[in-house]
Amino acid sequence: MTPDQKFTRWIKISCSVFLALFVYFLIADLAMPVTPQAMATRVTTKVAPRVSGQITNIYVHNNQVVHKGDVLFEIDPQQYELAVEKAKLNLETVKQNNAQLDASIAAARADVVAAETTLAQRQREANRLDTLFNRKGTSQQLRDDAVSEATAAKANLLASKARLKQLIVSRGDTSDNNINIRVARNELDSAILNLSYTQAVAESDGIVTNLQLESGTYTAAGTPLVALVSNKVDVIADFREKSLRHFTTDSKALVAFDSKPGQVFEAAVSSIDAGVSDGQIEANGRLAAPTTSNRWVRDAQRMRLHVDILESDIAENMPSGARASVQLVPDGFFFGFLARVQIRFLSILHYIY
Repeated sequence: MTPDQKFTRWIKISCSVFLALFVYFLIADLAMPVTPQAMATRVTTKVAPRVSGQITNIYVHNNQVVHKGDVLFEIDPQQYELAVEKAKLNLETVKQNNAQLDASIAAARADVVAAETTLAQRQREANRLDTLFNRKGTSQQLRDDAVSEATAAKANLLASKARLKQLIVSRGDTSDNNINIRVARNELDSAILNLSYTQAVAESDGIVTNLQLESGTYTAAGTPLVALVSNKVDVIADFREKSLRHFTTDSKALVAFDSKPGQVFEAAVSSIDAGVSDGQIEANGRLAAPTTSNRWVRDAQRMRLHVDILESDIAENMPSGARASVQLVPDGFFFGFLARVQIRFLSILHYIY
């Protein structure tokens, strides 16, 4: 075989291999897609105090596993203890004021009864003198004095009733639903709640990470101080949208982590995101900005799906941000076998790179 024939032969072999690989990748992208754009993620909760103050105690250390309800750190409670004591004193004062109002109401009721008695007496006296005056049995002056005294007694009765009503309104409900007591108890409950907030507790199980906190630091309410990483691992993978045509929730998947080259883990698709940021349009008051491109073939859009690893022990040990490759496994035996060979080949390559 001449050198030209050998060269021609190698060219044909290279073109055949290239064509075969091109057809393979074209079919594989549709029937058994794989992506290296995947990672393990964990929900990170930013723990912030609900009250302001100086941090006095820190009960956790970096990368410590904590459980829901565990105290993470404590803020100086002295001012909040004083606030609770002040609220208690205010509640006692309100109760004393109500007791004084009750006594004043009782005295006002007695004044009303006395005023009613005096008015009745003055009216009888005025009526008697009026009768005597008509019979020429008394003077005009005595009759007028009796009428004036009866009028004054009536005015005193009205004033006594007004004072009684004012006291009753000020006292309000005589039970524990009295508005003054309710306001004072609300202030006490608020002070007790703020006191409880001086201890920042974990709202869920997780791991404390990147702890940069020292005793003596003054912090304002709402300032994040501790990052609490959830124990639950969620593997996210970004696929070209056309690659997901034949896959839905509960489809089988395989995961290979960069930190565990050569190992492949069984998984299942838990959900597919409803959209990505490119499809989010904000109402900013401006006109639409159509996408412009001079390329005939545009970049494929990638959609995100979530994968649950069936081996929970493996998933729990993966740090957030760990890179991975995800292979979707079709239902057919042939393509399913090729998918397993494909992801295992990629995982073996991680030994080299």
